[in-house]
Amino acid sequence: MILILDLDDTLYPERTFVESGFQAVAQWLQSRFSWNANDSLIRMRATLAASGRGVVFDELLSHHGKLRRSLVKDCLKVYRHHKPQIMLAPEARKFIDDWGERLYLVTDGHKVVQHNKIVALGLEHRFTHAYITHRYGINRAKPSPYCFERILTLESCDWRDLIYVGDNPDKDFVTLNKKGSITIRVMTGEHRDVIAKPGHDARYSITNLGELMPLLMKLQFDFKNKKWSKN
Repeated sequence: MILILDLDDTLYPERTFVESGFQAVAQWLQSRFSWNANDSLIRMRATLAASGRGVVFDELLSHHGKLRRSLVKDCLKVYRHHKPQIMLAPEARKFIDDWGERLYLVTDGHKVVQHNKIVALGLEHRFTHAYITHRYGINRAKPSPYCFERILTLESCDWRDLIYVGDNPDKDFVTLNKKGSITIRVMTGEHRDVIAKPGHDARYSITNLGELMPLLMKLQFDFKNKKWSKN
């Protein structure tokens, strides 16, 4: 079997990236306009909670009478290109350390943002390959099978040989379920309470990655030889 992991809210809490990005933007605006960085940060958090990510920078700039499309783009660039202050969940770090070889990553999102996350988490050399779907076009994002098909080609294996561990039932599992792969949902992050549509939920669920090893053992995985038992 070939093990594949998701990134955001599977290996680390995505909210910590958002917070890190807001801090970077707040510091940039302080250097640009002398706006108090802490006040900006508080305001961005409040807008996020009330209205979501899409209007955070617009609202902050509007509050200061500086709402211009060029400045919104500047804030977005700072947010996307900053070096994030994020850490792996302890359970994720332990799992990756214990697992060893033949481990893949498939993650959606802006290619620069996702690459910076991978580097910040110290994961750039921990995977056989890390697939950022947007590198191949937005239409290659999950639930597209494209990056999983690339893994099949590299490993010369079948869909039934794949295990995917993710958190988002809207897109992570539906295609792989149809293909006969093993899917595992980590009940973490903003999607943990989402009730999945029929066919969209994973075949198995775990509270966090600390439960992944026991589940794989229950599914008769031979850790010493990195293969599935035929029993």
